[in-house]
Amino acid sequence: MIRIEKITYPEKIKEFIDFPHDLYEGDPNYVPELYISQKSMLNPKKHPFYEHSKLQLFLAYNDNKIVGRIAAIRNNNHNKHNGSNDGFFGFFECIEDYEVAKLLFDTATDWIKKEGLTQVLGPASFSTNEFFGWHIDAFDSPPMMAIAYNKPYYPVFAEKYGFTKNTDHFAYYLTDMEVSEKSTRVSDAFENRLKTKGITIRTVNMKKFQEEAEKAQHVYNSAWGKNTGFVPMTYNEFMYLCNDMKAVMEPELCFIAEHEGKFIGFAFSFPDINQVLKNVKRGRLLPFGIFKLLFGRKKIDKMRVVVLGVIEGYRKMGIEAVFFAKTIAYAKKHNIHAAEASLILENNEMMNQSLVNINAHIYKTYRVYKLAL
Repeated sequence: MIRIEKITYPEKIKEFIDFPHDLYEGDPNYVPELYISQKSMLNPKKHPFYEHSKLQLFLAYNDNKIVGRIAAIRNNNHNKHNGSNDGFFGFFECIEDYEVAKLLFDTATDWIKKEGLTQVLGPASFSTNEFFGWHIDAFDSPPMMAIAYNKPYYPVFAEKYGFTKNTDHFAYYLTDMEVSEKSTRVSDAFENRLKTKGITIRTVNMKKFQEEAEKAQHVYNSAWGKNTGFVPMTYNEFMYLCNDMKAVMEPELCFIAEHEGKFIGFAFSFPDINQVLKNVKRGRLLPFGIFKLLFGRKKIDKMRVVVLGVIEGYRKMGIEAVFFAKTIAYAKKHNIHAAEASLILENNEMMNQSLVNINAHIYKTYRVYKLAL
């Protein structure tokens, strides 16, 4: 008989984090999340999400064996920014048994109802600023860095339960053989024209990382502020994220646009560290995983364009084109043969068109679901 157990940090957090490793055992495309990162994310004393919001974790058992997990989430900043009354489900993993999935969904929606919320969105952990969406296609390739991966039956279970599409988000793919040469040829002309208007583009200054990150937070919340489902990041959340990414950042892939010293846009791409992490057993860097990470980085031949945005008033001036061109130039110089740009909201016409213009194509679609309560 299936039973649900409510857990609270640090009780059974290890079991909660480790369940996917067993579930995906033998899957050549599965990449384990780093244990230390997941544990920090679920620790109310460490992650700044808990300064304004909350969640409840649940494990599903068949006798004494874990067969599923889920989190019910109340993100107050999401509701405040979007004028909504939503709850989320996240961290969902489940064996291929709809009855288990149904019980997990029932448990999460009951918790969300008791919070006085009237709609469920998901998957999202904790919002669109972290892991979100299930890919509904392309199950034959691994995820890139900081992108969710899921079983093909998850969307089927969700739709059977009554969830329907809320938004789709695209992952674009581009190889060095496909990239438009025009995109790099016009870059210099764009950059020179921008300079005449007092706009310059440079790489991040790692010696002033804290200061750079603080300025970037304003751009991030402004540039993405009108996107469907967006949640502004607090200062502590943004700094937590930046410091978390710092260890895998490549400064030459982080570009900043300034107008007379004011941050007006930035673009961050990262080497696809998942090519190394997929070999780190159960997400443990210690004692030997750290060596795989250090030595494996030299073999990485793909990257992910994670964020690229410009605040209103400075768009369509060529800044985005220069960001892309400089990213492509880095890839050619460092033997990066393919890139993913993700996740792009389906109604973000400007960004979708920009990627089409450089010959990128959609190869994965990630869906966020909704359910009225």
